[in-house]
Parts: sequence; C-alpha cells; structure tokens
Amino acid sequence: SLLLIYFSQQGIPFYRLNIGAEMVTAGSRATTRLPDLLVFTEELAAAYRGATRGTITLDMPPPQLVVEVARPGSENRDLDYRYKRSEYAARGIAEYWIVDPHQEKVTIFELIAGFYEEKVFAGDEALVSPTFGQLALVARKLLQGEM
Repeated sequence: SLLLIYFSQQGIPFYRLNIGAEMVTAGSRATTRLPDLLVFTEELAAAYRGATRGTITLDMPPPQLVVEVARPGSENRDLDYRYKRSEYAARGIAEYWIVDPHQEKVTIFELIAGFYEEKVFAGDEALVSPTFGQLALVARKLLQGEM
C-alpha cells in the first residue's frame, strides 16, 4: 500500500502500521471489520503483540487511524460512508479516512465529541490530517497510486 510506505517514511515505526488485522467494532450490532490500513498507537501495538489471534478486540485501545479504500456500488458506499463511520466513532477511533478512487476524493473524518467531522480533498489539494498535520500527499496523486 502506498500509504504504508508513506507513513513509514514519515517515521512511524513499522510495527505500528498494519494491513490485514481484524477489528471488532462497537455499535448497534457488534461486528468485525478488516480495514485496508491501520496505524496503531504504542498502547495498541503492545496489546496486539500480546494477543493470541490477529484481532483487535473491544478491550484493546483503538487504533490511531483507520483507512478504507471505497469499493464501487451503492451497498459498499453505504458501508464505508455510513455504517463503518458510526461503528468507528463508537469504537473511539480518532481519525478515519476513506480513499474513494471512483468519486475521485479523499475524505478525512476527525472524531470530535463522539461524532465525526469530515473534510473532503480532491484534485491538487494537499491532505491535512488532524493527527499528522499537513501531509506531502496530494489527493489526485494518492487516488492514482502515486506519491
């Protein structure tokens, strides 16, 4: 993943970057999600290392960042933009990104008082992250798989 490489170049240790971990989410119905990329906190990295399965359970700290790549289709759109959004907010995940190549935009959600506020980036706009500040990532290039 391009973002995995980018975050490691920004000095985030590799053990805090994860592709493929299952995460149990909170919400009206507990379910398991498989985000495209996770950035762990130090606390979560320690708890995850000690886990018997590759699953982030509800008793573990939430990830610092969850990134999802949107899939085409209205069902998938609802999943990424509505259901996952409320599940990730209930789980206390401070920042959630949706990289949407089909709509040519990147949406960054910041958790404020239990709800996500969103900012949308497109074209030649540089992404701005509440956690990581001004990024040297331009929406169009990220959507096209470039750095």
